[in-house]
Amino acid sequence: MAKRPLTPRDLEAINKRMGAVIGGSIPIRYEEVSKDRVVATMQVDRRVHQPAGILHGGASLVLAESVASVGAGLNCAEGMTARGQEINANHLRPVRQGVVRGVATPVHVGRTSQVWAVEIRDDEGKLVCISRCTLAVVAAPDGNEYLPPTATTKRAPAKSARRDGQGARRRSTPRRAGGGSSPRAGRSRTP
Repeated sequence: MAKRPLTPRDLEAINKRMGAVIGGSIPIRYEEVSKDRVVATMQVDRRVHQPAGILHGGASLVLAESVASVGAGLNCAEGMTARGQEINANHLRPVRQGVVRGVATPVHVGRTSQVWAVEIRDDEGKLVCISRCTLAVVAAPDGNEYLPPTATTKRAPAKSARRDGQGARRRSTPRRAGGGSSPRAGRSRTP
């Protein structure tokens, strides 16, 4: 079923869920969430400082992946979710205190992967960090989505593929000796 637009109540549910996990340690708060743009802020204080007393690059990456993941989740088909696969960042300016704002926008939204660009700016609007996050689109385990359950009208069950231990698809019938799958494979022909 189609996802309905998010409400302020949904936004508060996303903030509450974030606070129950890494957001409980790193002070991230979502301000805007849509399929085309996700905005969140992070308080810069000693909780996110490196020993030199400035914003730790890892905290910036937590903010970047968080906003990209929520946006990607909104763009996934029913029964699917997004998981971080790769992230990079350039840290351009130090921040000692205040608030930084991460803004994520989609660069590519595909069936199996998404790429999001994230800009993190300080209180004065100066660019602090720029990041790119690639996310894999995978089947969502029940109860393990970024979005609150109220953000969807109905969840379709995720399809599971038959796979062997190495991740390759399994054949429904075993191959015959000789390598072919036809009844004649592996037999010598006589005139």
